[in-house]
Amino acid sequence: MAIDWTARDRPVAIAPLVTFRITFGLLMFLSLLRFWARGWITDLYVNPSFHFTYWGFEWVQPLGDTGMHLLFFALMAASLLIALGLFYRVAIVFFFLGFTYVELIDVTTYLNHYYFISLVAFLLIWLPANRHFALDARLGLVQRRLETPAWTIGILRLQLGLVYVFAGLAKLNADWLLRAEPMKTWLPAKSHLPLVGQFMYDDWVAYLFSWFGAGYDLFIVFFLLNRRTRSIAYGFVLVFHLATALFFPAIGVFPYVMIVSSLIFFSGEFHDRLLSFLPAKKEPTIGTEPYRFAHRKLTAVLTVAYFALQLLIPLRYSLYPGNLFWTEEGYRFSWRVMLMEKAGAAYFTVKDQAGQKSYAVNNTEYLTLLQEKMMSTQPDLILKYAHYLAEVFKNKGIAEPKVFAEVYVTLNGEPSRLYLDSTVDLAAEKLRWNHYDWILPYEQSTP
Repeated sequence: MAIDWTARDRPVAIAPLVTFRITFGLLMFLSLLRFWARGWITDLYVNPSFHFTYWGFEWVQPLGDTGMHLLFFALMAASLLIALGLFYRVAIVFFFLGFTYVELIDVTTYLNHYYFISLVAFLLIWLPANRHFALDARLGLVQRRLETPAWTIGILRLQLGLVYVFAGLAKLNADWLLRAEPMKTWLPAKSHLPLVGQFMYDDWVAYLFSWFGAGYDLFIVFFLLNRRTRSIAYGFVLVFHLATALFFPAIGVFPYVMIVSSLIFFSGEFHDRLLSFLPAKKEPTIGTEPYRFAHRKLTAVLTVAYFALQLLIPLRYSLYPGNLFWTEEGYRFSWRVMLMEKAGAAYFTVKDQAGQKSYAVNNTEYLTLLQEKMMSTQPDLILKYAHYLAEVFKNKGIAEPKVFAEVYVTLNGEPSRLYLDSTVDLAAEKLRWNHYDWILPYEQSTP
C-alpha cells in the first residue's frame, strides 16, 4: 500500500491513470443524474429552512432552487469533460470545488463515499490524467504522454488502500465481531430476497457477514497489490460490493465507486487493453517522452503532508473519552462504513430566562425527516439545533431563551436510554473540539 519514494519518478504506463479518469467522470455523471432524477436536490438543499453547516463553514449556504439545479447541471457537464479529457484541468478544479461545496451545505447529508469523491477529485487536479486518450491531447492543448511517474498511480492506490484498511480496523470491535451487530439487526429485513432470504434470521449468517467484511477490508488491498492474486482479489471486490449493493441499497453508489476505483491496482498492460476497446482513433505509440513534474521535491513534501493528514484524521477519535459509537466524537471522516444501527428521539423545550414560560418544540416545523433523524443521535448537531432554536425564539420575543433536550438513543440493538443531561441549557453551551461532558456515559446492558 505504501509508495516507494526511492522509485517515485520511475516512468510507468499512464494508462491506469487514464482509465481512472474516464470511469470516474462517467460514474460521477451517472450519480449526479440519479441525484437530480430522484428529486434530492430539492429535498436536501432547497426545501429545508435550516441547514446543519460544518463548524467554520457557516458561510456555505445553498443557492436556491434555480441556483442549485444549475450547479448540478454544471457538475454533470464537468463530469463529462473529465471523462473526455477536454479542458480537463478547469473541469476537475470546478468539479472538486462544486462537489465539495454541495457536501458542505449540510452535515446530515454526509456519506463516506462523498468524502472519498472530494479527495479523489482533489488528487486528480494535480495528476496528468489528460495526456492520453483525451481530447486535450488530441486537439494539441497539452502534449501527449504515454508514461507518467510511478507515484501518480501510487497515490490513488494509497488513497483507496487507506479507505479499505481503516474500514477494516474499525470493524475490530466487540459489537461487530462478538455480537455480529448491527448485522443481526439488519439482515432479517432482507428475508424477502429469493434463495438467500430464508437464512437471514440465522445467527451464523450475521457472523459470516461480519467476519468476512472485516477480513475483506483488512486484506483486500494487499491481494490487489500482488500480481499473482490480483485477478482473484478483484473477483472478490465484485462479489463483495455487488452483494453490498443488493443487501443495502441505501448505501447508494458507494459499491460502484469502489468497484471502479479498484481497477487502479491493475497493470499498465491491462489498462492498455481496456482502452483499446474505446471507439477512438488509434494513436501512435512512439515519439513521446514520460511526463515530468517541474518541482519534484516540493511535490513529494506536499504528498507526504497530505497523506499524513489522511492517517491522522481517522485516528483523532482516540483523543475523546467514551464509546465512539455512542458519542460520535471523531467519527466522521474516519472511513467507518455501516458499523452501527443507531436511532434516537429528541424532545426540545425552550424556556424564558426566569423559567416561568415553557414551550415544547415541534421538530417538524424546522427540520426535514432526514435532518431530525441524523440530529437526534449526534451531539454536535443537537447543539447546533439548540442554538438555532434559541435564535428562533429570541426573534419571537423571548429574552435570553434557554434550550433543554431530552434525548433517547438506542445503539446496536441495546435498549433505548437517556443520551444527554437534560438539565443542561444547551443554548449556553459552545461548539468546541473537545469532549462534550453533557453526553451521558454509555453502559452496555448485561445479557
